[in-house]
Amino acid sequence: MKQPRFIISGGGTGGHIFPAISIANTIKAHVPDAEILFVGAENRMEMEKVPAAGYKITGLPVSGLKRSLSPENIKVVINLFRSIRMAKKIIADFKPDAVIGVGGYASAPVLYAAAKKGIPTLIQEQNSYAGVTNKILGKKVDKVCVAYDGMEKFFPAAKIVKTGNPVRQQLALSSDKRDEAYGYFNFDPSKKTLLVVGGSLGARTINQSVLRKIDLLYKNHAADMQVIWQTGKFYIDEIREAVKNLDIKNMYITDFVSRMDLAYCIADLVISRAGASSISELSLLGKASILVPSPNVAEDHQTKNALALKNRNAAELIPDREARDRLVQESIRIVNNEAILSEYRRNIKYFSRPDAAEDIVSEVFALAGIEFVKKKKHETAKHAAHKTEKKNDTHGSIAEER
Repeated sequence: MKQPRFIISGGGTGGHIFPAISIANTIKAHVPDAEILFVGAENRMEMEKVPAAGYKITGLPVSGLKRSLSPENIKVVINLFRSIRMAKKIIADFKPDAVIGVGGYASAPVLYAAAKKGIPTLIQEQNSYAGVTNKILGKKVDKVCVAYDGMEKFFPAAKIVKTGNPVRQQLALSSDKRDEAYGYFNFDPSKKTLLVVGGSLGARTINQSVLRKIDLLYKNHAADMQVIWQTGKFYIDEIREAVKNLDIKNMYITDFVSRMDLAYCIADLVISRAGASSISELSLLGKASILVPSPNVAEDHQTKNALALKNRNAAELIPDREARDRLVQESIRIVNNEAILSEYRRNIKYFSRPDAAEDIVSEVFALAGIEFVKKKKHETAKHAAHKTEKKNDTHGSIAEER
């Protein structure tokens, strides 16, 4: 068999990048000599994270349109056409057997160019509400892998395969690390643990909400709960300044949790944005959560993601506009109610797709005419751990929209 070649396009946030890396790791676990090229957007985080995971990447000068009328949109359109021309050349030079789009700015020109050339193409649609670009591309690509029911309203039904969203394989191995986790964070195993995350960049509303009611977390309830708080790099200085004179002993405050596998392992309740990858990780690990959807995303897709869980009583949903008044109080109420925690843990498992990366790669191989033999989860996870054993930053929290 000739050496198979694949392009994986997209990025912009960790919510796109980490699933893409998971797909790449799974391809390599099946065909170690496969050649994989990532195509991302210049100056976006994929240009750093993908090489750190051990893969080659090339960048396109593509970006999103401004929502307001702006002269900058002229440049955006010009760069889009430049990116399509560049994508055509990348495809002609690399000669991929299949092209996978995971969302993000770079995904569109690459998928468009590949489909135009007759190369097998696949979209990995993470959200419960497809964006405009993917809806257009869905008519041109060969397969669309989705995570939610009812996606026929966005894509041709014959092209849809429900696979779920891939997650970082390292997280699947975290259940046996509780002792290590409590030691790492210097926490008490007898106490409940609240994990607050807003992505590696941070979530302004979540941070402000916690800071506003912080006395409830370290004074009245210090004996009941301990908190891991990832502020994100944009907010760490502000928050450290705000708490420097407080006698806080039950909180681990950091800009970035490099061992998110350990944080998830001991978290009884997670506060998070509602990006698709975050939800997929919470589902896989069976974590009770409070979701605060970002209002700054296309088509308000995070609210739609969170509603899918809320409607199955699998998570609490607090709108961004209500978080400052409700978030901390609801966290305290839920983390101290074992019945609610148990129900959320049980119901969120409905959305868990532990074999998502395997199922997506199966579809990719079918398009490329490559035989696929399903591997056991520990084999794929072992490969991922080997790829990233010296690169701890790929364990970090997903960078969702702020």
